[in-house]
Amino acid sequence: MGAIYVQDDYVIDYTPSAAVAAGDVVVQGDLLGVAIRPIPANTLGSLTVEGIYDFPKATSAGSGIVSGTTVYWDSTNLVITATAQGNKLAGKTTRDAADGDATVRVRLHQ
Repeated sequence: MGAIYVQDDYVIDYTPSAAVAAGDVVVQGDLLGVAIRPIPANTLGSLTVEGIYDFPKATSAGSGIVSGTTVYWDSTNLVITATAQGNKLAGKTTRDAADGDATVRVRLHQ
């Protein structure tokens, strides 16, 4: 028997053990997704694993990120970073973000 189609690949099912707000970043192993809508605890909801999003980033000196940079989700500080070690792959930036910018635009891709 071959593979059986289940759903489009840009949205996946997700049932959180604690409530998740719309826009929250959820990491499952090496898979990073964004909650499309609020998901109550223990209720089936959806995460998107593709698309372009504005993510928070650090605003300290040296935190700028240029377009096309591979970036990672820092689950400790809840920001995008260009530092791979200890963080989960998020995707690539689609425009420059200066040191003082509070967000960076990222195309999710795993």
